[in-house]
Amino acid sequence: MKKVLPFFSFAFHPIFISVFAAIFFFLTSEKFLDYETVYLYFLQILIITVFIPLACFYLLVSLNKIDSIMVTKVSQRKIPLFLQSLLLIILITKSITVEELPELFYFYLGSIISSLLALLLAFFHKKASLHMLGISSLTIFCIFCSIRFQYKPVMLISVLLLLNGLVASSRLYMKAHTPKELLLGYTIGILPQLFLTIFWL
Repeated sequence: MKKVLPFFSFAFHPIFISVFAAIFFFLTSEKFLDYETVYLYFLQILIITVFIPLACFYLLVSLNKIDSIMVTKVSQRKIPLFLQSLLLIILITKSITVEELPELFYFYLGSIISSLLALLLAFFHKKASLHMLGISSLTIFCIFCSIRFQYKPVMLISVLLLLNGLVASSRLYMKAHTPKELLLGYTIGILPQLFLTIFWL
């Protein structure tokens, strides 16, 4: 099992969380019957939250600004977190607007708030687990989406909680974080999502 744990750090890297949220939303929502519209939205999300950040990561690695895509050192987190926040702001102002897709809009807004909190902590040399930030925010979003769209949440919640545990275990096994850092990331991931659900649930 220990040999499998690192997989969850890569599969649920924070860079992929926005895409996972979009996939879950489009699969459970009954708003969209036009597959072309869904495709266009998904493509925009994929480009802005995955392809552009990956290009930025590799540029930063080549410039020796970060050591790897995992950004293990807290001092190296400032630029990636700023870029992530900026790209998400572009996404919710130009594409995933509150008028068109309120559920995803508030999820990404919550992600911006969480990223900015993690950025603020980095300035104080405090390290929060971005993996736990991502998986916890995704968990809250999926649970409340399932309630909104009357999707049976029992099995979903079980799977999500299992994934939370596996991601946390993975980060501990890889010695990337302390339990305190995992809890800190989990907290700043959950709280903005919980607060913002009052605007769309």
